[in-house]
Amino acid sequence: MPTPLDDWFIREILVHEAPLMQFLVRSAPSRDEARDLRQEVYARVYEAAGKALPQQPRAFLFATARHLLADRARRGKVVSIEPVGDFEPLHVLIDEMSPERWCGGRQLLRRLADAFDRLPDRCREVVWLRRVEHLSQREVAQRLGISEKTVEKHIAKGMRLLAGSFYGGDGEARAPRPRDGGADMEVAMEPDGQRQSD
Repeated sequence: MPTPLDDWFIREILVHEAPLMQFLVRSAPSRDEARDLRQEVYARVYEAAGKALPQQPRAFLFATARHLLADRARRGKVVSIEPVGDFEPLHVLIDEMSPERWCGGRQLLRRLADAFDRLPDRCREVVWLRRVEHLSQREVAQRLGISEKTVEKHIAKGMRLLAGSFYGGDGEARAPRPRDGGADMEVAMEPDGQRQSD
């Protein structure tokens, strides 16, 4: 016997299967993977709807798909560890934390904290609530008195700026320079205070 949630899911979500598949096929390496992604999107939407029905089901469906694809892309950047039959010949101490790894981890954390601190105030607040405190988009919107669409825009902007800081060139986020070369442009400086050469 279908539940009210099942009826809602069929009426509001499954009707968008064709455009969802087109979106996933464009983004996934294969059609089979797109089908797997579709099922995972459906599972996430159904689970979330069990807690609270989204006000805009189609937008929620596609936002879920985008987040899933972003998660997959991030995981794809992580170096996979191939299983090895016997660890003994490798003489690997699994739990050993070398000073280099420890220091490298601290430097990465410092870079991330610096990039996070450079985000605009409201954007930083939204990213913190959404990604660190794991509040839902709706909860963030309610807490800050803004729309869910604004939350979504701040998250996208924050992630773009953080990624630009972290992976863009030397890792420093800079304000875009005016094209007219005006006197009010911000000059990028090296850590020792010297002006960078372009």
